[in-house]
Amino acid sequence: MYFCTVLFWENMKYKRQFNQRKALRFRYFTRKGYALFACLGRVVTIGVLSVATLESATAAHRHVSTDVERVDSMQVMQKEATLDDVEVTGSRAPLALGQAARMVTVLSREDIQAAPVQSINDLLKMAVGVDVRQRGPIGAQTDIGIRGSTSEQITILLNGINICDPQTGHNAFDLPCDVSDIVRIEVLEGPAARVYGTSSLVGAINIVTRDVRSQKAEVRVEGGSFGYLSGAGRAGIDSHSLSASYTRSDGYSRAKSGALNADYSGGKAFYQGAYESAQVRLNWHAGLSTKGFGSNTFYSAKFDEQYERTTKLFTALQGETEGWLHFKPGIYWNRSYDRFELIRGDESKVPFNHHRTDVFGINLNSYFDWVAGRTAFGAEFRNEDIVSTNLGEPLNNPHGHYKNGLNRSNLSFHLEHNILLKRFTLSAGFVAVKNTWNEMPFTLYPGIDASYRMGDHWKVYASYNTSLRMPSFTELYYSVGGHKADKYLKPEEMQAVEGGVKYSSRWLTAQASIFYHHARNMIDWVMDTREADPVWQSVNHTKVNTLGQEVSVSMDLANIIHLPSSTLHLAYCHLHQQKQEADYLQSQYSLEYLRHKLTAQLRMRLLEHLDLTLGYRWQDRMGSYTSVDGEVRNYHPYSVVDARLAWTKDTYSIYVEGNNLTGHQYVDYGNVPQPGCWIMGGVKLFLDRMFCAF
Repeated sequence: MYFCTVLFWENMKYKRQFNQRKALRFRYFTRKGYALFACLGRVVTIGVLSVATLESATAAHRHVSTDVERVDSMQVMQKEATLDDVEVTGSRAPLALGQAARMVTVLSREDIQAAPVQSINDLLKMAVGVDVRQRGPIGAQTDIGIRGSTSEQITILLNGINICDPQTGHNAFDLPCDVSDIVRIEVLEGPAARVYGTSSLVGAINIVTRDVRSQKAEVRVEGGSFGYLSGAGRAGIDSHSLSASYTRSDGYSRAKSGALNADYSGGKAFYQGAYESAQVRLNWHAGLSTKGFGSNTFYSAKFDEQYERTTKLFTALQGETEGWLHFKPGIYWNRSYDRFELIRGDESKVPFNHHRTDVFGINLNSYFDWVAGRTAFGAEFRNEDIVSTNLGEPLNNPHGHYKNGLNRSNLSFHLEHNILLKRFTLSAGFVAVKNTWNEMPFTLYPGIDASYRMGDHWKVYASYNTSLRMPSFTELYYSVGGHKADKYLKPEEMQAVEGGVKYSSRWLTAQASIFYHHARNMIDWVMDTREADPVWQSVNHTKVNTLGQEVSVSMDLANIIHLPSSTLHLAYCHLHQQKQEADYLQSQYSLEYLRHKLTAQLRMRLLEHLDLTLGYRWQDRMGSYTSVDGEVRNYHPYSVVDARLAWTKDTYSIYVEGNNLTGHQYVDYGNVPQPGCWIMGGVKLFLDRMFCAF
């Protein structure tokens, strides 16, 4: 009874704060305890649809009540009229939704809950501009690119903190938080150095977790095909929250010897805390991700019993001050361990690879308003260090497994100004970057975004942006096992232009865009097939040009055919890349891209408590790979159908999910076949509601 009484008064206090939004006009939306973007401190363009499309962000506003498990589409549309003053990202300075000049794709909490997925990686498959290439399911290892990029060329952020691993992009999505911890995922497509830093060559993905004040007690248990079993739980009190999860699977394939070679086991733990006063707000987090997985033929088709174990630690502290001049400082430290076994459990023939990476960073973002608009400025220092068995230069004092190492630092300054008129927004600025590697001098990367709102439904926008990316430690030094790296690789650089139009109404949202990327010094691993004993070499391609188009349409079916709480989303992306390349070169990454990708998602309410989500994805990849028998094969188009059926009430949810229901055989990487039909079921209990019910 005491617990329910406390919960009641906390909810009343929360509602009183939120009901003041008209007076506040959300100007301090990122600086309150209930803020959606408090942990990020930047602006995100929110769209008009609900989730299925990833093109909308209506749910960002709905995060104010994160314990709502199902949302009526009509109510969502009605709420959109109140969003004009919500601060939302695409620039360094926070801007209101009606003023933001750059589009950001947002996957909301309701999208996440309705999706038939078991990992964050799977969630991104429905984003039409995102290329998700899996080597193993349930998040074992996934490379994610944007608009034809590789996994190395995008920035991954956790609550606005850069968590990219300078060793390799293969393990970038080893996140410490469970899928149910996430309130939204933001995807910024196109060069984003001006907004997210120097590693966002072609875009950025920001994972935003629940605000600590909205954490509720709940548990989840799942089981399914291939020995899949997963459990998770979370609880929160005052300004602290803690969640943990464990997942395992026997895997979907075996080696020639009969041993498991696609098995998986891993756990996560994530803690968040917050402090708020009249003058300052602080947020901090600490997380752990550890997993081991059979890597079958991930890196070499000749060895089908590879194995890898990774462990990552995450810490960060962020703050924000009130006043005329807003300061948003942050400090973070991340550590990664990686052990790779070419022959699982047997080091006598091929030694294991051991790597330990430490990343320390400190940043300051600031902004102020004056008669000419809103100006933002700041700086960031980031130090990246690795000790390894084979990456880097020889250490003066080797220790344990670590015989080599490398340390480099990156210093950047940014300046941005925003001109805000009634229907027109102009955002322009630059980032200046200097890296200690190869004595890189300070280099300027500018960008400009503009948007114009025509009436109540139409918006046109255009942008020009530039960016860069430093080579990973693996690209610089991995020269074993048929690989030859070049430690003198140059940074990748890109210039991009984009234009688009968006239409939004009560029942329909449509968007179309066209973009052109001009990149130079692009890094890839290539093999010269003319050689008698070819090896993979890391090289800078002279240039890569990409022309692309994206189209998406989202419809609220409740307003069209009177189908309650139902939405339909369709999206298509087409890419065409031109490179200076020879026919005899085989590529691992940049010469392989999704030329066509089509996605469709239907969400509908079958009964009062019964919801169905259907997802369809068709994609056609360019490029080829060499099979185990030495034959060069082209990638073939494939389609996948997923579904989720859920019965949800106030205190529990029971659901069943199916992935690849047609059992289609396909590969995202050559010689690494993906599983066929995968069925699982689960139950989620909302403990805080159950306690109140009694």
